[in-house]
Amino acid sequence: MTGITDFDSLRRAMAENSEQPEGPARNARAEQLLVEAERLNVPLAVIEALGHQLKVYNYSSEKDKMFVPFARLLRMWDERPGDFDEYEAHSLHWVFKWVSAGMLDQPHVPLASVEKWLGEMEHRYRLAGHSERAVRGAEFSVAAHVGDVPRAERAFAAWLAADRDSMADCHACELHGQGWWQAERGRDEEALELWAPVLEGAYTCAHEPHTVLASSLVPLLRLGRPEEARAHHLRGFRLVRAMESMRGAYADHVEFCALTGNEARGLELLAERPAYFTDAGHPRSRLEFLSVVALLMERLSGRGLGGQQVPGPAGRAWTAAALAAHAREEALALAARFDERNGTSYVSERARARMAQESLLERLPLGVRTVRPPTATVAPAAAAPAPAADAAAGGGPEGVEADLSALLAEARRLSDSLRPHAMEAWAAVARAAEGAALEPRDRAEIADHEAMALGPEGAETFERAAELYAEAGDPGESLAARARAAYVRALAGNVDAALAAVADPYDRVLALYADGGTEVPQAAGVLMGRARILMRLVQEADEADADVLTEAEAAVRELLALVDGRAGDDVRLAARVAEGHAMLAELAARSGDARTGAELFARAAAEFTEAGLPWFAVEYEARLAGLAHHLGDLVEAERALRAALEHGGAYLEPVGRAQLHLQLAEVVGGRGEAAEAAAHALEAAHWADEAGEGPTLGAWARHQLGGFLVRQGSWAEAAEVLESALADLSPETHGDGAVVQTQWWLGDCLSELGEHRSSAERRLQAAEIARHWPEQHDHATLAHLAAESLGHAGLPEEADRSYARAGELWRSLGNVHGLVRSLRARAWLALRTERGVDAARELMTRAIEECADALEALDPPAGLGTADGANGADGADGADGAGTVDDEEEARLRLVFELGHTHRQFGDLLARSVSEDADDDSIRDALEEALSHMAKAVAVFVPLGEDARHARTGAELAAGWLENDLGRPRQAAARARAVLRTYAGDDLDGREDGADGDETVRARRAEAEQLIQVTTEQAG
Repeated sequence: MTGITDFDSLRRAMAENSEQPEGPARNARAEQLLVEAERLNVPLAVIEALGHQLKVYNYSSEKDKMFVPFARLLRMWDERPGDFDEYEAHSLHWVFKWVSAGMLDQPHVPLASVEKWLGEMEHRYRLAGHSERAVRGAEFSVAAHVGDVPRAERAFAAWLAADRDSMADCHACELHGQGWWQAERGRDEEALELWAPVLEGAYTCAHEPHTVLASSLVPLLRLGRPEEARAHHLRGFRLVRAMESMRGAYADHVEFCALTGNEARGLELLAERPAYFTDAGHPRSRLEFLSVVALLMERLSGRGLGGQQVPGPAGRAWTAAALAAHAREEALALAARFDERNGTSYVSERARARMAQESLLERLPLGVRTVRPPTATVAPAAAAPAPAADAAAGGGPEGVEADLSALLAEARRLSDSLRPHAMEAWAAVARAAEGAALEPRDRAEIADHEAMALGPEGAETFERAAELYAEAGDPGESLAARARAAYVRALAGNVDAALAAVADPYDRVLALYADGGTEVPQAAGVLMGRARILMRLVQEADEADADVLTEAEAAVRELLALVDGRAGDDVRLAARVAEGHAMLAELAARSGDARTGAELFARAAAEFTEAGLPWFAVEYEARLAGLAHHLGDLVEAERALRAALEHGGAYLEPVGRAQLHLQLAEVVGGRGEAAEAAAHALEAAHWADEAGEGPTLGAWARHQLGGFLVRQGSWAEAAEVLESALADLSPETHGDGAVVQTQWWLGDCLSELGEHRSSAERRLQAAEIARHWPEQHDHATLAHLAAESLGHAGLPEEADRSYARAGELWRSLGNVHGLVRSLRARAWLALRTERGVDAARELMTRAIEECADALEALDPPAGLGTADGANGADGADGADGAGTVDDEEEARLRLVFELGHTHRQFGDLLARSVSEDADDDSIRDALEEALSHMAKAVAVFVPLGEDARHARTGAELAAGWLENDLGRPRQAAARARAVLRTYAGDDLDGREDGADGDETVRARRAEAEQLIQVTTEQAG
């Protein structure tokens, strides 16, 4: 049994099939439904089934199947036009546009046939009395496709000049086509101006703003507006992702990734749609797709990744290089077929130009989760000093010696001034010195820097350097190298051994310095090594040990006493002073003196900067920011973070840059600057990915970024980012609070985007985690929000269960407001189900009783009666019973306000529950009961005066309309006049539209005047 027994069941089946995802399965069902329609022996049923088939073919990858059903429909129209109703006759003419475009997209259809069909379309539209607007639009498409620019411009002008009628494409589609031509002709600004109403949501349709968002990507990049391009990519890709028919728009998003350094994202897009490589039903979009695949693969190959495995056509494994060649060959073969048909070379030229595009941005962070493909390793130019470039050019031994001398001089210059890349310079010296006869001092310095590069593993190499320094006649530097050896032992975790090892160099260098046997820099090197070891001891202690702190502080102050005031132009000594003050800062902070710690970190950072070493200030500016934040000095915290980013410059490691941007995002976001905070969170996510920290730090940055985008109302962008964050967020790493908040935000986004079922899923997932928390307010709120989403998704039974769950949680929390709102929502749901008005009335009654019970529990003072409050914000907490008199008064007023709203909604519900086929007495009884609740709502709001006047006037007008429906126009007019008197003193002249409450005042006045006019007409 197929279930298709009559025309109505066929129509229901076609409507259901229309709601299915685009693709072959939906098309196959349409073909089956045509067979069923033919069995009904009803001509209109066959006509509608053919029209349905045409529609699903058009919105799929099998567009080439449109021609057969259309030819049949056209024959039926020519033979028996009376079999078509008005809608199907209109649809037949409408589909002419699809078919003409479809022919153009199939290179096997001769151009002469396309032109003939265009003439047929013009003839039939004229006979039917339609404007030539759609015909000229179709002619423009033909001319633009073959590259006949003069004809295209003429047709474009005629298209715009012709009258819009029922055959014209929707405004959104027309604006897309018009803007596309402007962009095609290099007029990007004009294109974006035309697209603006679509991008802003003024015009939409099944495929818009999807295609406008995609088409705008490259023009925005060319205009230097990358932030908008990123937003359009995130928003637009979300729209086209599930729509199989939008391969051309999908290709635009892949192209965007290839042109902005987001090759990894591009590969992810290709992996999502493997059928796009081979689906042959729409050759033009396949050409567009293969062209951008070639662009993306050649970009990867240009980065040295031609051998990387990439997604491609099924049946074999693909490398980037192999897929680049394949995609280019296939694209150009398709283009050649079009050109052969068209008699031009235009399509091939466009395809080659698209594949040859240069990158428009080296990188554009998107905020979504990606793994950047590795690049071929190339040593940075700055890593080697200029003379090193000439080292290989040396010929004989004298040339080699000269080159080595130059390398040594450059390495010493860099290390003496503490420049970045000094270590790379010494590594170059070491390579050049292999096999060369060197002085002990040269060998000592090479070994010293080799040990520094080894970090915690460098102790033995430092000892070798110490021996060489001693051999070179520099006992002070030898002792300093031994101190460095001791310190790296501390870094390796053996602090006690380090302290023992540094004791002898410490004693000896003090004696040597006292005897004039060494200079301040060497003595300072030993004292710094000892201070660093003691600081490691401080850092490893579980709690602040007073003796350890005292010893460490004494060591630091001993260092400062030696160096401070003696630095002069010696950058290394200036750095010792700055680092000493940073050590004192940490000791102060660990002792509980955060303010002194902050002052000393600021001093250390300033000293590094003044010494021309700003990159060393970064660590301490970051520490300062943390302490300032702890002290509540957010201005200083922000200043320090910005300074750290500026001073780190190109020398910041990716993970450090990510952390600084993330901290700055939190500080800036805390003062309400969501847009700037989002920009920093975006940078944090990007640099975390670059550092390989995407699943940890990157996920947290995306979580924050999503939250800031939510605050800006950028729902689609936020949804993409939050979904990306959820892929990596875990309770173990990030805490279940972060997971719940991300799900919560995502649910809000999906709700705003109209994806209510998905919103409910996210909110229920978050609620399930929150269910296990000791405090249940979030659980209750999420259950309530999930119920709202389920209701909007057309799932009333599931929504009722979720509201019931939320209601019980609100009751357990003592939150009467949440409980009452859940009962009201369930009442409205009941009206939509088989439970009907009786169940709805019972639930509203319970809501009123809950309000009354809560008010009674508060023991209202005499004379208050049912006075209402001024604040009815959703989800507000109930009174906790332990506040001041003012707190209790506020709680009481809010409860009364809730009671007034409940009476108002009860009245609305009863009025809407009246069935059109009910008898007069039943209708009157329902309206009288509804009016009774409206009157009670007014009575509740009256004693509250100004605070509740909008709520009162709304109920008063609703009561007025009910009075009128009950045949009491005088009473209705009296209520309307009462509303006008309420607002008589509001002078809105000269005030800007949208001022607080002004729109409500205008709306209430207009409605009251309308009600008076209606009652006057009835009385007359």
